[in-house]
Parts: sequence; structure tokens; C-alpha cells
Amino acid sequence: MGQFRYREQVAISLDAIWSVATLLAGTVVLRPYVVGFLAFFLVAGHRDLGPARTLGFLLWGFLVALGAELSSTRVGVPFGFYHYTGETAGAELFLSNVPFFSPLSFPFLAYASFCLARRALGPGWAGSRAGRLRMVALSGALMTLLDVVIDPLAVQGGRWFLGHIFDYPEGGAYFGVPLSNFVGWLLVGWATVGGYVWVAGEARPGSPPGGVALYYMVLAGNLALTLSIGELVMAGAGIVVHAVVFLLLYGVSRVPLGRWSSEGLSATP
Repeated sequence: MGQFRYREQVAISLDAIWSVATLLAGTVVLRPYVVGFLAFFLVAGHRDLGPARTLGFLLWGFLVALGAELSSTRVGVPFGFYHYTGETAGAELFLSNVPFFSPLSFPFLAYASFCLARRALGPGWAGSRAGRLRMVALSGALMTLLDVVIDPLAVQGGRWFLGHIFDYPEGGAYFGVPLSNFVGWLLVGWATVGGYVWVAGEARPGSPPGGVALYYMVLAGNLALTLSIGELVMAGAGIVVHAVVFLLLYGVSRVPLGRWSSEGLSATP
């Protein structure tokens, strides 16, 4: 009898593993762009932070984002209340009510923003507490500015290959997105990069260009999709916002002297 129960438990476990593997494969098939960006992040992070820190960044960012999504879809904090439709349930992996690919996207977006902030502020950011705080603050802001393009497009997911996977019941002021969503992205960006900086610091110089390229790849891909569905005003708003951001970051990185230089902003105590 005991042997029969053991075999039954093993069979149930194998079925569960097979089910999860099948759903994970479905995520890869349905979300190849996420897998592609994730792979780019892993390669860039390996060269930049090293393998252990890259995996740590990935795990921490995933947990922060998953917690934020589970909370927001239940009590509306920090993104504001929204819900996933479950349209693809059974076709891709879900964690409770949240599609696996969604919190998996946040770490590479946070990393890309972290790299762009490092490129703008220069290598001296880790030398002082004020420099680290500025780095974290700028990283969160840059990640939020990516979402100025990402989320309005995602709301229109039924018009492209994302699908109608979520919605905001009460709509929102910015192309259907509530402003609370951007506050949530800012907080998640700060928590992800801030947690990494607090634990890992920057023991090695690092090489952020790969992450900078990732930032603009994500931006360009989302703008191209926005244009492809005919949302010219939405795309134009995103282009204007990021053109201004690019010019500001370029200006900060190019000022050679004084407290407003990249080194000054990074290292001022």
C-alpha cells in the first residue's frame, strides 16, 4: 500500500513538473520579445556586473515586481488597481493571477535604466552616499520614463500580438493609463536598483554600454509598435519625452567642470 502511494505521489509530481514546463514553453512561444531582451540582459550583465551579481539583480528585481503586481491586482498598491483578464491562462505560465513574463520583464528594464544613469552620471557615483542616492533616484526615473511608452501601448494589446491581457477598470489620464501606475514604476525602480546598490555596491568598474543599448532597444521597439497600430499622438508624446530626456542626459554627461558635471553630481557628499 505504501509503495502504491509513493508511486502515485511521484506520478503526480511528474505531472505537475510537466505542466509547469509546458506552460513555461508557452510563455517562450507567446513572449519571444521578452525572452530576447532577457537574454540580452544576461549577456550584458555578465560582462558588466559579473554572473553572480547579474543573477542576484534578476532574482531581486523579479521578486520586487511580483510582489508589486500581486498587491496592485488585489488592493491597488503601488501601481493602482488593475486586473489581468486571464485570456492566456492555460497557454502560458501564471503565478497566481499574474503572467510570469510580466514581473520577469522588470529586472532587465531596471538594469537598462541603471546603466543609462551610470553612463550619464559617470564612474564616481559609488564614492559617496549622495552619489549613490542620486544614481538610484535617476535610475528609477528613467525606468518610469520607459513606461510612459510601454504601458499606453500595452493597454492597446488587443490590437497587436500582446493580446488583451489586462485593463484598468477606471481607465487613466494618460492614454488610458492612471498616473498612479507611473508612481508604482518609480517605486519599483527605486526598490530594485536601490536594493542592488545597497547589497552589492560596485566593487568593479563595470561596463554599462550594453545596458544603455538595451534601454534604447526597448524604447525603439515600443515606439515602432505604437506607430504600427496608428497611434501617432501616443508615439509622438513618447518621442518628445525621450528626446528631451536624451538631451538632458547628454548635457549632464558632457559638462566638464563644476558641481553640475557628471563627476560632481555623482561624488558631491
